[in-house]
Amino acid sequence: MSQAIDDLPAFRIGVDSGGTFTDVCALDEKTGALTVWKVSSTPTDPSTGIVDAARSMYSLLAQNVGAKPKVTFFGHGTTVATNALIERRGAPTALITTAGFRDVLEIARQRRPELYNLQTMRPAPLVPRDLRFEVRERVQYDGSVLTPLAEEDVRGLIPALRKSGVRAIAISFLFSFLNPAHERRVKAILESELPDVFVSASSDIVPEFREYERTSTVAMNSYLGPLMRNYIDRLQGQLRDIVPSRIMITQSNGGLIGANVAATQPVRTVLSGPSAGVMGALEVARRIDRGNLITFDMGGTSADVSVISDFAPRYKPMANVDGFPIKIPMIDIHAVGAGGGSIARDDHGLMKVGPHSAGANPGPVCYGLGNTEPTVTDANVALGILNQSHLLNGRMKIDADAARAAIARLGARFGLGWERAAAGILQVVTANMVNAIRAMTVERGLDPRDFSLFSFGGAGPLHSGYLARELEIAEIVIPAYPGILCAIGLLTSGMRMDFVRTHYQALTPASVADLRRQFAELADLANGWFAEEGVPAEQRNIKAAIDLRYAGQAYELTVPLRDATGTASHDELVAAFVTAHRDRYGYVVENEKIQITAVRAEAFETLRFEHDPGTKPARKGADAPTGYREILDIDDMKSYRTPVYAKADLPQEIEIAGPCVIEQMDTTIHILRGQRATVDRHDNVIVTTG
Repeated sequence: MSQAIDDLPAFRIGVDSGGTFTDVCALDEKTGALTVWKVSSTPTDPSTGIVDAARSMYSLLAQNVGAKPKVTFFGHGTTVATNALIERRGAPTALITTAGFRDVLEIARQRRPELYNLQTMRPAPLVPRDLRFEVRERVQYDGSVLTPLAEEDVRGLIPALRKSGVRAIAISFLFSFLNPAHERRVKAILESELPDVFVSASSDIVPEFREYERTSTVAMNSYLGPLMRNYIDRLQGQLRDIVPSRIMITQSNGGLIGANVAATQPVRTVLSGPSAGVMGALEVARRIDRGNLITFDMGGTSADVSVISDFAPRYKPMANVDGFPIKIPMIDIHAVGAGGGSIARDDHGLMKVGPHSAGANPGPVCYGLGNTEPTVTDANVALGILNQSHLLNGRMKIDADAARAAIARLGARFGLGWERAAAGILQVVTANMVNAIRAMTVERGLDPRDFSLFSFGGAGPLHSGYLARELEIAEIVIPAYPGILCAIGLLTSGMRMDFVRTHYQALTPASVADLRRQFAELADLANGWFAEEGVPAEQRNIKAAIDLRYAGQAYELTVPLRDATGTASHDELVAAFVTAHRDRYGYVVENEKIQITAVRAEAFETLRFEHDPGTKPARKGADAPTGYREILDIDDMKSYRTPVYAKADLPQEIEIAGPCVIEQMDTTIHILRGQRATVDRHDNVIVTTG
């Protein structure tokens, strides 16, 4: 007799689509048990890989529970918006702006991106000049209307917009963040006259000052809108039979939004995938009491670096993505083209690795799918670090001889044997990743030796030993499922939405009193959003922050407040800003006036589980290796008979000395000579490097 529906386990499923693999995991809401899986990505249509991963997991769960599993949540980290932007595959887009301001996208900030590079080329605007239109209207700096909206101008544009074939329109008027009435009216007219065209207004997407950044952000939102909307519609249709609840998408800030919101505001998802990994790292960090981490996520295409301080990710109010500013709060992540699939090549007599990647198809040479150019993964196979016959517990066959042959061809160009060439590939990619970590730490006044290196991604644990050694980091933390951590981050993240209002005035005792009213209005917006999204009252949280700067400064610092009501005295705000300024820039300006530029509220959901996600029962096993493999040490170029352990067989609290290799389905861990590894009670591998 079949089980009653109410007795069946309830699962949360998370899927992260990467350049090489699509990762999927399922969390049993009652027991906290995790089930993980990987399938190959499908770059030509990412939704195919997502659906394949979801259905594979659904079938696996059905086998385990003996019935159709109950799926209560489906979260998804996507690179659709990112890839469309980088590859310029967005929709033909028009821009409607205030008369006289159609060229703001090209005028920008009137400064060169690289001061000393005379050959630098700025990317062409996402909206060409012949698709930028002006209408008569003018809102003043205080929000009052100087020139009423000329609706006849808007209606007069309709024939030209139809003829142009645009599929998206962005609206950005001067000072619309103070008075959005004109933008909203134009949007209503366009949606009525052009119902099949995607329309977004800057006052809905980024209601903040800075005209160029605001216009760039809304233009990008419209440019990506039709593609993301079609992708989400297709995904929801294909998964409707196994995911009765709505699909959730990870934002660049690490929180979740409903797929329908992501379809209207796709610019919020540009760094969707990497941010989920940081949130997954934060969940592990809380469990093992490691508050200061450098997160290192190395996948098939890129390596992403971020910093967690005192159990909190570092955020930034704006980012530059492929040459375009996006004024959306997001986790501060630095990415470099250094992944397992990064191709090694001869660049005018120098060995270069990345940023071009072999991706999922054809992938590294050792996959046997037609690629002939050696990659980082091929170097690890050639040196013996990776399994010589298979990966993914035997599901992916490996051709080690083909990898060595490809590296030998590259080495011949430099007069090197394959051994030296393979070692060179690892040394070059290590240098690239060390520079990325230094950019996020040393260049910002942080000492990497004060942090643990949190290593994940399918390729991260292969390389983190080299990075820790170069940076003199004493501890490496490798989570239980490093290759699936981004997908796990989806399961442990709650919903989040950021609310902001420009509030430009001097910071004085009198202006502080007005802040409470501003924060109260933002709190009302946040609570309204909680209600719309159905977030239970006990899981609702609101944090407040204020943007401050010295008078005359071009950029501000976001200073968090202790509660959402904005209750802080003038002296407390001054002290908090001075501390933040000293931490960021290394100095303060005594007796200089301070300005308020914006007030912010972060609304987020806190999830509660009956058991910690991923908690495993104590496991007894044998500490004997499953075998040995000849591995070439790139330090002394000598080959050593190295023990290989199966992670699933290792007992918890066991300590293993390097050099050795630990294999599991989703990754391979390489412990170097002089390093020691311990499997903790959460199944994480803690590596000490001293």
